[in-house]
Amino acid sequence: MTRSVRTRSRRPVQAAALGAAALLALSACSGSDDSSSAKSGSAQPGSGTKISGDITVFAAASLKESFTTLGKDFEKAHPGTKVTFSFGGSDSLAASITGGAPADVFASASPKTMKVVTDAEDNAGAPATFVRNQLEIATLPGNPDQVASLKDLTGKDLKVVLCDKTVPCGAAAEKALTASKLKLTPVSYEEDVKSALNKVVLKEADAAVVYRTDVRAAGDKVEGVEFPESADAVNAYPIALLKESKNTETAKAFIALVRSAEGQKVLTAAGFLRP
Repeated sequence: MTRSVRTRSRRPVQAAALGAAALLALSACSGSDDSSSAKSGSAQPGSGTKISGDITVFAAASLKESFTTLGKDFEKAHPGTKVTFSFGGSDSLAASITGGAPADVFASASPKTMKVVTDAEDNAGAPATFVRNQLEIATLPGNPDQVASLKDLTGKDLKVVLCDKTVPCGAAAEKALTASKLKLTPVSYEEDVKSALNKVVLKEADAAVVYRTDVRAAGDKVEGVEFPESADAVNAYPIALLKESKNTETAKAFIALVRSAEGQKVLTAAGFLRP
């Protein structure tokens, strides 16, 4: 009789232990899912915060194709959001931000142009480098002028276009030319890298010094020529949340996507280098 009572008294304890174990297992699975979300960039910046509404992203012209793709991915992952982009030369974008233009995120093609914004204290956090980019020579399809090096661009019969020295791609080209002790007089300086590339696409120039990502984005409209001096002029791209953002949680979520494994996959596929 005593033995029977002891057996019955153990059953509630065993049931409670099994229930606790089940709860722990469920909690562990839940924690694992949250970790995956964080890695994918889809985790909410704040606990229980719903990502919704519109954001405006100012981004370097060379990011156009990649960021357009990421913007669509972001909107799909967060129904009810809309990402509007303003692409252009990083210097002009920085000037617009410090001049009061409404924006939530700034992605620059160089730390120097980002510094314009941070010096004005228009950022809401420390900028983070998310990719790097390297220069390449864009020539006409088939490379009819047989351009094989940076020195070949100095030929007097060649019409060459550069980005303006005030924008990152122009500053990088100037750095590469200086390191090579070469002097190049272009037929024009363009306001951003897309404008420089377009001169070749329209056959208004024989060659342009642009980013490798822009050569890749142009497909068969141009031909790319690598040159070793470009390794001395690699640009780091920083991204930052802006102080005047009206939708900081959604802006933070977009930055998280850019820096996530999924974001890096899109960017490296476009030819960008990892940070």
